[in-house]
Amino acid sequence: MIQEELQNLEKLAEKVGIKLQQLEQDNHALNEEVSVLRDTLEQKERLLEDFKNQIKLAKLVNSLPVEGVESTELREKINNYIKEIDNIIAYLSE
Repeated sequence: MIQEELQNLEKLAEKVGIKLQQLEQDNHALNEEVSVLRDTLEQKERLLEDFKNQIKLAKLVNSLPVEGVESTELREKINNYIKEIDNIIAYLSE
């Protein structure tokens, strides 16, 4: 009788050990997923900030007074700078 109870306790302890190991593996996997998601979120936040800056630049370009050829050239240069910044952001996002 005592031997049966001891065997039952051993089986129970083994099951608890297996469950603990499984939960530790699950916890590790979830922690890795959280880390990946945090990195993704940070990247998206940086991209959002970059897009906000692009919008500010575009508004600045559009707010320049249109006076002759110099203003048009200035707008073209600024637009080219914005396109180059877009290309750099796209390259860094890869």
